[in-house]
Amino acid sequence: MKTLKITKIVLLLLGLVVFNACVQDDEFNTPNTGVTEPNIDTVNDVVSINSVLGELIQANQGGEPIYTFEFDEGIERFVEGFVISSDEGGNFFEEFIIQNAPENPTNGLRVLLDVNPLFVRYEVGRKVFIKLNGLTVGFSNGVLTLGVLEGIDGAAKIPAAQENDFIFRSPEVADLIPLPVSISDFSDDKTNLLIELQDVQFSRNEATGDNPLSFASEPSDQFDGDRTLESCASSASVVFSTSTFADFKGLTLPSGRGSMNVILTKDFFGEVFNVVVNSPEDINFDSADRCDPDFLECTDPSGGGAAIFQEDFEGFGTYTSEGWDNINISGTDTDWFISSFSGNFYSRISAFGSDNNEADVWLVTPEIDLSTTEGEELSFDVQANFDNGTNLSVWISTDYAGDPTTATWSILDATIPTGPAGTFGNFESVGPINISCVEGTAVVGFLYEGSDPSATTRYHLDNVIVTGN
Repeated sequence: MKTLKITKIVLLLLGLVVFNACVQDDEFNTPNTGVTEPNIDTVNDVVSINSVLGELIQANQGGEPIYTFEFDEGIERFVEGFVISSDEGGNFFEEFIIQNAPENPTNGLRVLLDVNPLFVRYEVGRKVFIKLNGLTVGFSNGVLTLGVLEGIDGAAKIPAAQENDFIFRSPEVADLIPLPVSISDFSDDKTNLLIELQDVQFSRNEATGDNPLSFASEPSDQFDGDRTLESCASSASVVFSTSTFADFKGLTLPSGRGSMNVILTKDFFGEVFNVVVNSPEDINFDSADRCDPDFLECTDPSGGGAAIFQEDFEGFGTYTSEGWDNINISGTDTDWFISSFSGNFYSRISAFGSDNNEADVWLVTPEIDLSTTEGEELSFDVQANFDNGTNLSVWISTDYAGDPTTATWSILDATIPTGPAGTFGNFESVGPINISCVEGTAVVGFLYEGSDPSATTRYHLDNVIVTGN
């Protein structure tokens, strides 16, 4: 029995020796996850994100769209910042965003890195230093971006093999305080920042009703799901973008209102402001009470009648000759006009390329006599194109006398279609909308509230019909 016990002990000890020999082999080393402060002279060798931007601005003055950092031999320069993005939820991919301070930031920088995932090393709040030697900065998708030179005028991802040559982590992980910003105050210098939007909601066309939309899993969502986020304090709106690779893409949009922490960025073309969240936990809609307007609510029976007014814009002259009013109340040059495609004529409007900060434009029908009919309904067709937020609404008035600003208007419960962000949508029918409680002579007004570049959705309006019995 003693011989057997000794033999077992010897075998156990040999096994432990063999096991330890295996785990000490370089191929099976457990990575050292501890973080030590990098040996960087933060006083002399570290520059701000604003300095990085300054170098690019200087290069642009010389006609160069990018700037590659080159220093004398033996000199190294670093830019520092705090990580504000996370790819844990799949809404970012092979990139992370830093800003210059945990609180009250003034500028931010997008960093391209051919590594996935990144959140395990560059978690939200982590302070990092990025060596600039040999890296290239430019504007990509409309935001300040750092990477390696690609071609002659672009920045690409830092190769995975060079990650540790350029990026150095500090042990500091800060608590970030999002910067409160309203949608109407968005500007280019606030991109790449973590901001807080207060008292906002998703468009009722997308978040309410029988079939509310998901974040990014609808058939029309190709690369991103673009939804409309509205301010309850103003008429401003912005595109809320979610990647179709995000793990929360199938969740239904919240129907209430509240605040959210987002990163301000731009669309693929670098033209339109977008906001992006790291995860749904960044959305705090703590109120079920929406801030939708008080729509005209007619409760009498409607429908089944003949057309008492209709316009399909075929053979249409001018708005004036046809009795329509086309009035820009902002004093700018955006207007409705007649256009056509494949032989179909319609009214068209967009603030894109107008440089108009405000482009509030009414298109008002001729007078429609509702005094001899009942059960009236309104319907029309809309095509939404290059959509960056719903900015078309429909109103009705019985005292309109040629000036939209002095008339009494009631807003109609019209669900305006949303379209794709980068191309043309399809014509969709709106209505029928019950207007049976409107008496006498009335006009219908289509109000476009545009602003370049933030509210430039292009609309085509067709087949306006009012029926009655």
